[in-house]
Amino acid sequence: MRSSPAIRVENLRKEYETEHGSITAVDDVSFDIESGSVVGLLGPNGAGKTTTIKCLLGLVKPTAGQIEVEGENVRDNQRATYQHVTSMLEGARNIYWRLTVMENIAYFLRHQGIKPADVSDYVTDLLEAFDIEQKADEPVRKLSRGMKQKAALVCALAQQTPVVVLDEPTLGLDVTTASTLRTELRRLVDEENRTVLLSSHDMDSIQELCDRVIIMSEGQILAEERIEDLLDMFRTQAYVFLVENGPSEETRRTLESRYQVNEWRERGKYVEFEAVCRDPDDLYDLMEILRADSVTVVSSQNKSPDLEEAFVEIVDNERSATTPGSKQPATVNTGNGQ
Repeated sequence: MRSSPAIRVENLRKEYETEHGSITAVDDVSFDIESGSVVGLLGPNGAGKTTTIKCLLGLVKPTAGQIEVEGENVRDNQRATYQHVTSMLEGARNIYWRLTVMENIAYFLRHQGIKPADVSDYVTDLLEAFDIEQKADEPVRKLSRGMKQKAALVCALAQQTPVVVLDEPTLGLDVTTASTLRTELRRLVDEENRTVLLSSHDMDSIQELCDRVIIMSEGQILAEERIEDLLDMFRTQAYVFLVENGPSEETRRTLESRYQVNEWRERGKYVEFEAVCRDPDDLYDLMEILRADSVTVVSSQNKSPDLEEAFVEIVDNERSATTPGSKQPATVNTGNGQ
């Protein structure tokens, strides 16, 4: 029998009333997140990501829908839910700025029923890993933006809940600290089977860390896929060539007309260009054209997409489809990625 997911969101809807009428921030959103996984929540500004997270944490009351965390209904058992989930919100808003870093850690540990002394070694390791141990006894309000972010992360990770929700965790972090965060999150999942929901604009971190991504726009889910499957969907037929001895102007014009080459990049004695080869015959014919022009192919490789390219294409397609007068249907990936 399959166990319940760590997070279950069903038909979530949130409307806000304004003087101009109601605004739908989240529109019938549903997804599951299995235990021991890292899932990225992506979307442009105003997509509904933060509202979804706040509903999940019980900070905002949904207009409709159900949310469960570790089997607990967030609306009915909010206090019980807090024993299963910890969070870090954008701008370090999950900690008390009047307290010191250590006072914050101790407060949240006690809130979880954990004696600070019982996890002192782990807390010390976190403080050292995030290079904030020398600021541990300073009030958070006196810290720099980056240090506030580190303090908020340490507080969230120290609580050792089975579910961790992070909203823009790398904002304001230097490269070294961002790498430390990725390493620690991966360890929490791989060694402790904890579950992480990560909302971020840091595509590199999302692509490196996450097993699956959920892409939102205008309050709805556009795509929900494993990272590998999503990238495969947007894998182009473009190849990057590095050549020597040319090509001539005539050959360049031929390649531009047949293979959509639109840029030639000089690399010392080499030339680099991208060409679209729709099938193996196209690739063979292109190589023959270069050979006939006495051009030496130093290297050629298929151009692999990255998550940012896939994300931009999904969101742009959706916007094009919803533009008044557009006849193009919305590009929505309905795979569940499970």
